Order: sequence, then C-alpha cells, then structure tokens
Amino acid sequence: MLVVWSINIGLVRSLTSVKRARFPTLKLLPFYALVLGALTLSLALATPSVNGGAQRRRTQRGSSKPKTPPKPKIDYTKFSHTTHAVTQKLACNSCHKVPSKNWNVVRKGDAAFQDVADFPEHSACLSCHKEQFFARERPAPSICSNCHIAVTPKDTARWLFPSLGDLTDPKLKRREFVSEFGVGFPHDKHIDVVGMILDRRQLFTNVLFQEKKPAPPKSCPVCHETYLPQGKSSEEYVVKPPKDIGDNFWLKKGTFKTIPSSHTICFTCHNADSGIAPEPKNCETCHKLTSPMQLKVDFDAKLATPMGADKVMLARWSRRQSAGAFRHEAGEHPDLSCLNCHKVDNEAFRTTDPKTMKVAVRSCGGAEGCHITTTTDEGGALNFEIDSRKKDPKFVCTKCHVTFGSEPIPENHPQAIPTPKPKKTS
Repeated sequence: MLVVWSINIGLVRSLTSVKRARFPTLKLLPFYALVLGALTLSLALATPSVNGGAQRRRTQRGSSKPKTPPKPKIDYTKFSHTTHAVTQKLACNSCHKVPSKNWNVVRKGDAAFQDVADFPEHSACLSCHKEQFFARERPAPSICSNCHIAVTPKDTARWLFPSLGDLTDPKLKRREFVSEFGVGFPHDKHIDVVGMILDRRQLFTNVLFQEKKPAPPKSCPVCHETYLPQGKSSEEYVVKPPKDIGDNFWLKKGTFKTIPSSHTICFTCHNADSGIAPEPKNCETCHKLTSPMQLKVDFDAKLATPMGADKVMLARWSRRQSAGAFRHEAGEHPDLSCLNCHKVDNEAFRTTDPKTMKVAVRSCGGAEGCHITTTTDEGGALNFEIDSRKKDPKFVCTKCHVTFGSEPIPENHPQAIPTPKPKKTS
C-alpha cells in the first residue's frame, strides 16, 4: 500500500511539472496516461471496499461449522435406578449394603432383623457425583434432596427408607414417590409352603399320613389382610354417605386388601441363616425395573376424596382394572378361596405385569350362581343390570363399578351368563 501511494504521489508531481513547463513534450503524454491508469487500477485492487469486506466476513461466518447443541440439563433431584442399573450396569450392592448400619436402630428388640433400612452412604455417591456434591447451590446441593429432608448443613435428617413401610411412628417422615420397581413375587411357589408353615402340626400330619395340603386361604392372609374391616360394627361406610345416596355407589369398609410394605414377612424365610434363596443380598431377584403402564382403571379420584379414602386405599383403588366397587368383606367373600377369582398360573398371573392380574368376570358366577345366573329371576346381579341397561341406556351399573358403570357393556359380560339347559322331554 505504501509503495502504491508513493508512486502515485510521484506521478502527480511529474504531471504538475509538465503542466508548469513552457514547452511540454506532447509525445510523453500518452505514456503518462497509461502509467496513471495502471497505477489507479492497482490501487483499486489493493484497497478492499467496505461492502466487499462485509461480504467476505459474512461468507466466513457462514462457512463456520454449526455449534454442537448443549446437552440437556439433568435434574439431580430425581434419582433414576434405570440410569444406574441399566445404562451404567451397576450392581445393587454397589450402593446398597445388606444389612445397613442402622438395622437394629429403626426396629427395636425382637422386631429387629438384618435389613436394608437406610439410604446408601455418601461414599457410594461421591465416586461419580463429586461435581454435584460440591456444586455452589444454596442452601445445599440439589442432589442431597434425594435422601435428606431439609437439605441444609444444620439439619442432616433423612427420609424414611422406602422398605420400612411397617413403621408407623408419625415422627418419621416418609417421602411420597412413585417406585420404579415392580415386585416379581411368584405366588405359585409360596401358596402351599406358607400355608404349611402356618400350622406345623398340620404339616407333620401331611407328611406322615400323606394327606392333602392346607387350603390356599390359610396362606393368603399372611401377606394380604382386609384393610379397615367393618367387623361387628354397625357402620359399614368409611364416611357416612349423603342422605339421598339411593342405589348409587359409596365406599364401604373392608373393600381393599393390604400388600406387604416391608421386608418383614419376606426375611422370615429368606435370610442369611436359612439358606433359602433368594438371600437378602439378591435384590434384583424380586425388585424388577418396570416401565410405567397406562392402565384403564375403575377409579375416580374426585369421588374418592369425599368418600374418605386414605393413602392405602388410594394406592389399591387406583390400580383396580375390574370392579372398583368390589368389597372383599361383603357377603360370602371372606369364606371363599382367593384362588376362585385370582387365578395363580405362571403364564397368566405375574405381579410385574398388571394386565395379567385383572379378575375375569366369569369368576363372579360360581357353582351356586352368585352374581351371575341363567336368568334375572334367579337373582343374578349381572343379569339384572344388563336387563336394566337394555330398558334404559342411561342406567348406571353401580353394583360392581365406579366409573365403568356408565360405559357400554363389554362383550365378555353377556358371554359370562350361562346358557339355559334344555328342558327334558318325557
């Protein structure tokens, strides 16, 4: 650039001197014009224009590689077993130690047994989560909220561990959450065995005289009790119904059964001393990671609240796929074998697959007719409600159902009605 400017200045001076001369040499004028044009062109090429520079800058920006999108932010307040056990393929004992140090503190005396009764220690988390543990978050790192209640340096109290469902002390705070696990409990392998353990004398008799094993109902109540039974009380409802209830459904006592909420019953047989597999350390044998399923259930949360349903009732009710109004304590139900309705079969009954646990409508018939009879005149409740729906499309079936009662009658309901036997001709 300096050279070009120097040549141009020199050229201007030369032309000026030619102009001032008295007798300019005309022959040199074409030469000067040619030199001036060439230098002007070189100057133009050497000096970028404003628009040209901007265009090149835009081109350079456009040719740059696109930026990699940032990774989605992980919410460390929501612990994921799927991430740790499936993605990272960590074994259960990588974090959970059996028994935990507090096993004889949360339960006292004879009630204590070697259980997983607390969350993993900090050392199990720090190996992978140092960055999250020492994050500059106030009052404390968010990852701490998975185990700790207040999440402050001054208050280190932890939530009650989920396996301690049998503890009822109100001072112990339990965190509400939806478990990622389903319990893979093989009912077929426990019914007879548990029934025999209940009565050792009967077990001895069975072995000695090769008699039949105890009936299944002896074993089912070990894990499944009637929740809030009416018993001898004259009040059958959980909460008194409206005066104009009529034939409409209202929640009654003894409707639901409990399920185990701790390891207490399980570890009676499955412990380190018994040698009965699986041992307490084999967590994955029973606890199966399951994907959430959208089940169609006979339940309405808005109705459940005024009826007085508590947490236990809501947990059971919100999973009922068949008859939401069915009451386990009603009529002859307590005297019947659970297997009359709940079929136990490896192919059709799996606790980790809710679809297989749906009770078939045919089980409501029974040998004596019960709720399904050949005709309405014989007293079948299903017969009556099907006939009522035929007469009035707006009729709501409240004998067995809560929300399903206003829906179209399923095909399997009429099919469950037995065909009348042909009359014998003389």
